[in-house]
Amino acid sequence: MASAKEYATERIRNVVVLGHGGCGKTSLIDALCYVAGTSKRQGNVAEGHALTMHTPEELGHGISIQVTPAFAEHRDTKINLLDTPGYLDFAGETISAVRVADAAIIVVSATSGVEVGTERVWEYCEARGIPRIFFVSMMDKDHASFERAFGEIKSRLTSKALPVEIPVGEGPDFRGIVNLFSERAHMFKKGTTKGEYEDADIPDSVKENEDRWETELQETLATTDEVLLERYLEGGKLSREELIEAMHKGVAARDISPVFCGAAPLTYGMRALLDKIVELCPNPTEASPEQFGDDEIVAADGGPLAALVFKTAAEPHVGELSFFRVFSGTMSNGAEVMNASAGQVEKLNHLSVPMGKERHEVGALHAGDIGVVAKLKHTHTNDTLCAKGKRASVEPIAFPPADIAVAIKGVTRADEDKLGEVLPKLHEEDPTFSAAFNGELHQTIARGVGELHLDIQLERMARKYGVNVETEQPRIAYRETITAQAEGQGRHKKQSGGRGQFGDCWIRLKPAKSGTGYEFVNSIKGGVIPGKYVPSVDRGIQEAAARGVVAGFPLVDFTAECYDGSYHSVDSSDIAFKLAGSHAFKSVAAKCRPILLEPIVEVAVTTPDEYLGDIMGDLTSRRGKVQGMEPADGRTTVRAVVPESELYKYSATLRSITQGRAHHTRRVAGYEAAPDHVAQKVKQEREAAEAANSA
Repeated sequence: MASAKEYATERIRNVVVLGHGGCGKTSLIDALCYVAGTSKRQGNVAEGHALTMHTPEELGHGISIQVTPAFAEHRDTKINLLDTPGYLDFAGETISAVRVADAAIIVVSATSGVEVGTERVWEYCEARGIPRIFFVSMMDKDHASFERAFGEIKSRLTSKALPVEIPVGEGPDFRGIVNLFSERAHMFKKGTTKGEYEDADIPDSVKENEDRWETELQETLATTDEVLLERYLEGGKLSREELIEAMHKGVAARDISPVFCGAAPLTYGMRALLDKIVELCPNPTEASPEQFGDDEIVAADGGPLAALVFKTAAEPHVGELSFFRVFSGTMSNGAEVMNASAGQVEKLNHLSVPMGKERHEVGALHAGDIGVVAKLKHTHTNDTLCAKGKRASVEPIAFPPADIAVAIKGVTRADEDKLGEVLPKLHEEDPTFSAAFNGELHQTIARGVGELHLDIQLERMARKYGVNVETEQPRIAYRETITAQAEGQGRHKKQSGGRGQFGDCWIRLKPAKSGTGYEFVNSIKGGVIPGKYVPSVDRGIQEAAARGVVAGFPLVDFTAECYDGSYHSVDSSDIAFKLAGSHAFKSVAAKCRPILLEPIVEVAVTTPDEYLGDIMGDLTSRRGKVQGMEPADGRTTVRAVVPESELYKYSATLRSITQGRAHHTRRVAGYEAAPDHVAQKVKQEREAAEAANSA
């Protein structure tokens, strides 16, 4: 394992690279590390050897599916770069990376512009409050347009965006960038391998554009400081050094988001971007303080040790890898630390810094740095590592809810037997994935953020653990209830030689308010049923109600009153009255106009306005009822309630309708009466399943 250099806190930059799927994030990180010299060869996503995209699932699907750290060393500064998935199904990985970064590069394709994923990652940064810079990628592609991409950034994301570079040429004619700080052109050499360029005068073709944006840059930065503004108004241009210092402060305060451009596969613009990451992005000491237990901490070697595990990965022959960010204090190789979450001591053997799929061992990690360590016994994602004797935690990662469900079962009996052991391991690697056996549905239900997310987790389970599963639609947890009051008798009498069985009760069933469950009322007077047998009637009613009367689903939200009955001094028993209660329920419930209840889900669909009609039509076809709409900047969030049975694989349909530009969330809203045709269908399916099981 290669060794790595230690970096002081002030010489560290933690930058998460964000954007919509396919915008060029992975290629950008690859090029930055290659130009900086920390990666020995430039990778290629299409050819399957990119620095930060290396798992079989990523290579098979051609997309990033997990957060992967790498680093570039430039101007005696270590730039930790966190590659993230662009697809919303893997939002948990992206959110975890944002949690441990001090700044973000948001990549916007010069051909596609701002997309739904761009808007989503902007929201993640807003929620976290970290500074952002933009990189307009793919300037060398056909139909590339810096002006169009910048216009969309301004109109759809932030009015604080400000170009600090403009391109010389676009598409196949892209050959340079103009640096607005220095007012010089960087003209790239064809065939360059590490972003080399010639310093040149600004070409006439972009001079007018450059004058406009350079004036905008000077005016914007002059207004950030009274001394600078006075100097500017007196007719003096601000120097490059003054501009950089003002921009650094503006970025840290989130008042300005500078915009860069380039073409990563050609390494065009990479050196300038490395320079500006060092000059403009905050170091960990400039980040907002962290809450650590009851205390506030900042990044300092002398502070209390506090490190957050933001990712767990399992590798063959290595075991679990724990990736963490040191928010305060210093971590040394071989040291013992406390897992504050588990209350267990862990030893840091082979402390390393991550570089794609590789790890470079390091003697110590200083406050603010990102590291990885293998084979921690009690540590998982979101755990805090601290000094022994100091059991406190930092703010955990707020992972998105797992809204999408699929039922899984082992292909073979051996696969089925291993599920209980393997599924928790997948959850440890990815907290947004979970799975458990549902006793009511008699299925193992796996949950994730999206269908693609679930598909890839099941692929990973087959590859890593040799467990293969089949998927099927989850059964629906229907309920039943009654809509009218009725009463009647339940009688159990059996005589077959010796002591007999006798139980007799009269009950009254009444509908109750939705959500109130079940209530039993004992109205027996005069001892017509001895008190010791009345609870048996209650148990008999509850057991019969669990099997329902319409289609075999639990009957809920009703009151059962036992008001009369009789007993035999010798033959009566608990079991006899339990059976009498069960008979009484079946007899009376059938007269109470029982109905089927179906689970209802509240869905919030956020879509570009151009797809609004299609979304509404699709929701209506799913028996959805629109509850309201919230328009905002060319997008609308539609809120509707939809039966759960109508939402199977809805994410895939939504992606198809909107070309992947809409997303949705869901939460259980309760139960409603199912229409007659639905109830009949469910009843027939239940009867067919029972017949098949008994055959």
